[in-house]
Amino acid sequence: MSRLHPSLPPHRLSPAHDTALAGIGCAPAHDAPIAYLQRVRSYYQALGYGAPYEWAHFAEVPFQPLRKPLSVCRVAVVTTAALRQPGQAAPPPDAAYDARSKFFSVYSGDSVSDPVLGIHHVAIDRDHTTGADSGSFFPLAALREAAAVGRVGAVAPRFHGMPTQRSQRITLYTDAPEIVARCRADAVDAALLVPNCPVCHQSLALAARLLEAAGIATVVMGCAKDIVEWVGVPRLLFSDFPLGNGAGRPHDPASQRLTLDLALQLLAFAPAPRTTVQSPLRWSASADWKLDYCNVERLTREEIDRRRVEFDAAKAQARQLRQQAALVQPGSS
Repeated sequence: MSRLHPSLPPHRLSPAHDTALAGIGCAPAHDAPIAYLQRVRSYYQALGYGAPYEWAHFAEVPFQPLRKPLSVCRVAVVTTAALRQPGQAAPPPDAAYDARSKFFSVYSGDSVSDPVLGIHHVAIDRDHTTGADSGSFFPLAALREAAAVGRVGAVAPRFHGMPTQRSQRITLYTDAPEIVARCRADAVDAALLVPNCPVCHQSLALAARLLEAAGIATVVMGCAKDIVEWVGVPRLLFSDFPLGNGAGRPHDPASQRLTLDLALQLLAFAPAPRTTVQSPLRWSASADWKLDYCNVERLTREEIDRRRVEFDAAKAQARQLRQQAALVQPGSS
């Protein structure tokens, strides 16, 4: 058997063999979609959190083809980004995780204007991206451009924000049904769902399933391919970028327009459920950024201990905020 046989698993390749493959134009073994399910599992076990998190997984996937041409469809955007409240100071671009920005119920905003959104409250890849350009995680402006040239019929009057819940029960029985109800109220034909962190990908994958079952076609635009496919969705546009860039590269409008166009093509032409399309865009010439996110093999014991302390503090802060939010009933917006 040839040593270049395509069935040979990557983990059996020696460094010398990897170098030889690079010499004939092959990508390095780590230049593949990050296995977030395994990374996150190993990371939190290393931090000392015991039994691994059980991710949602379904064998059957609902599928709603578009009922009419895309050029006459009304399309909504669903995000896990947090809406900055009036008077709330913006964090610096290089800010660390900020639990104070968390929200715990569905919200909606006017699609006509550009809201101030942030993703500092979720676990994006802060080593390689900042979330400073909302166009990289919130494609509303690009969608309005598509509507202006007739690519889609109209942008839905509202976009919707969905909280990131580790509890799949809350997502399935509270948050996702609320997203469905608001999309129905706006007579939406299709929705673009753009998650950010690993659990965000699960939350919006679950929402996509409920939207499809309700007759609304969806595309998840994400960067965690394995999580979305494990849950099981009708359509996934996968961008092999650091978490937090599901709508394109930051400060790169051409990238964002192309990413939206791919999502719209997938929306219109996916032949069956579980259709995944990978964007041809690359984050950078080197794939080494893929080695860092939640990778315990690259952390010292001291760094692991420090992250455990920080994570415990963030959990305590989020618990307090959740309790405060429970005392204030959310409005109808």
